[in-house]
Amino acid sequence: MPHPKRVDMSESPGDDAAGETRTADTRERIMEATFRAVSEHGYADLRMRDIGAEMDLSRQVIHYHYDGKYDLLSSFLEYVIEQYEGSVEVEPGTDPKAELDARIDRCLLGPEFDEFSHWDRMKVYHELFAYAQNDDEHRAIFNDHYDHIRDSIVTVVEAGIAAGDFRDVDADLMGQLLTDVIHAARARRLALGHEDAPAEARRAIDEFVYESLLG
Repeated sequence: MPHPKRVDMSESPGDDAAGETRTADTRERIMEATFRAVSEHGYADLRMRDIGAEMDLSRQVIHYHYDGKYDLLSSFLEYVIEQYEGSVEVEPGTDPKAELDARIDRCLLGPEFDEFSHWDRMKVYHELFAYAQNDDEHRAIFNDHYDHIRDSIVTVVEAGIAAGDFRDVDADLMGQLLTDVIHAARARRLALGHEDAPAEARRAIDEFVYESLLG
């Protein structure tokens, strides 16, 4: 009996723009199927067949694009982080405080999705985060993510100081503080069920952090 093809040509990557679009679409469908599978089965018990069962494509498509479960989940982790970070669109000439507000709100409250809420997705993110302490590669991905969030905040704070909108504070320390507050509030909501944690963190930032920034 002949072996099945690894993937249909309609789903394989190509050199033209249409091929790239098909590849991106296939990745999106695999990643979303992984979301559904992890949400249902958890990270520790997840099997490739569970992900395949959530897809409307042949399971062989997964094996075409990924060299097993670990490779797929590493890609999935990067995908989750891409969604978490998102892109904060700021109009040219926006003042530093308004931009900082936008970045804080995006990190604390997240974007909206058609399937699974931001917090559904953050639950999966934190499950992967819990396992990263024993996985050097995934820990490095999370470290890069932390640095990216912190550095984006530091850049805005530095711009505000240069423009005279913020007091001359330690921008690096402020960036670290805000990033830690965001992560702690999100973890408290997910781990302890305190649904008001992000809003409470936002109020604390408004009252105490901006007090030191704006003077």
